[in-house]
Amino acid sequence: MPRVSDMKERLMDAAMDLMWENSYGTTSVDAICERAGAKKGSFYYFFKSKSELAAAALESSWSKKKAEMDSIFSPTVPPLERFDRYFDFVHDRLAEVQKKCGSILGCPFVNVGSEVSTQDQIVRETIDRIMDSKLNYFVSAVRDAHTQGLIDAPDPEAKARALFACYQGTMAQARIQNDIELLRQFKNVAKDVLGVKRAQAVSA
Repeated sequence: MPRVSDMKERLMDAAMDLMWENSYGTTSVDAICERAGAKKGSFYYFFKSKSELAAAALESSWSKKKAEMDSIFSPTVPPLERFDRYFDFVHDRLAEVQKKCGSILGCPFVNVGSEVSTQDQIVRETIDRIMDSKLNYFVSAVRDAHTQGLIDAPDPEAKARALFACYQGTMAQARIQNDIELLRQFKNVAKDVLGVKRAQAVSA
């Protein structure tokens, strides 16, 4: 039996896994408890509702991922290399998951956010904050690339938003088509969106 001290984290991990593998709507409290090895009483001891648990699980998942993002997007890494490292990291992670479950699961935050955006304000606001935090990594890399003359991006946030949206759309397409190759090729798409090839051509 899992320790009581572990139970809250087990419930959050179980909820995150089930929402990512399936959907928020099909993830029931009973299924979460079964995956976590918890009784329903334990669930309601820690959380008032599935919505509250989902928000906590999403926040917890993002907190764990931040260390990876801080490393990938470290200011000590050349700005364009940060993007290459990030896209490689996501591709490899999703390819590994695909081998295990047979599907490209995409970004859990986008998946859940697009599903509940008009239904659950608590979860939507949580995901909105997380997506803003992810976007900030893109903005800092774009700003540094512009400062170093690698790209032309006088409005770093606008350029970063364009790349971020393009990538999330590609992730959704890869999930729909269950095609990992769409993500493998995205580094080249990113260079086009950022204007890297044009900048290099002008400077040559």
